[in-house]
Amino acid sequence: MVDFSEKNRSDSNESTNLDDDDFAIIRVFIDGDENAFGKLVHKHKEKVRNLVFLTLGDTEFIDDISQDVFINVYHKLGEFRFESKFTTWLYRITINKCRDYLRKKRVRSIFVPIKDEGPEFSGGTHSENIDIPRLVRSAIEKLPEKLKIPLILRDIDGLSYNEIAEKLECEVGTVKSRIFRARESLKIILAPYQKELL
Repeated sequence: MVDFSEKNRSDSNESTNLDDDDFAIIRVFIDGDENAFGKLVHKHKEKVRNLVFLTLGDTEFIDDISQDVFINVYHKLGEFRFESKFTTWLYRITINKCRDYLRKKRVRSIFVPIKDEGPEFSGGTHSENIDIPRLVRSAIEKLPEKLKIPLILRDIDGLSYNEIAEKLECEVGTVKSRIFRARESLKIILAPYQKELL
């Protein structure tokens, strides 16, 4: 069972280099050392959680979906071919799990509505009452999945256009176009709060 709730970190100095090399960790795991899997979980779980949250905008099931991602990885890691970065493979599984979640919830639209509650969405409020981080997250949640995910991978995870294209299995030009459209959409959504965001 994947211990997702706890940090699976070894304090031993002997694994310092190992922790920095996904391929090395995977090979150790495949060779029979199941403790190595905990290193992968510890190293990448926050990236997975962030991607799940920003893709779905649903805090209630972040840990459940992230747990499912790593359980899937645990069972399929022996099939990993070392032909691309582990994170590319991991992100693809995460995105697929998010899509599965949306299908199970019978979501007919890929748009997540912003709830008209809280000071940041009520008219005539003072800027000091506006929760800027929540405002931006909510704006990102309104984007369709095909624009939201490239934007998250680029502006939050800091991946290159080529890395994003590899993860999403599309052309670099498509990635650039979608990120541009996502940013333009955010400008429109956040236009009423431009002064507070500057």
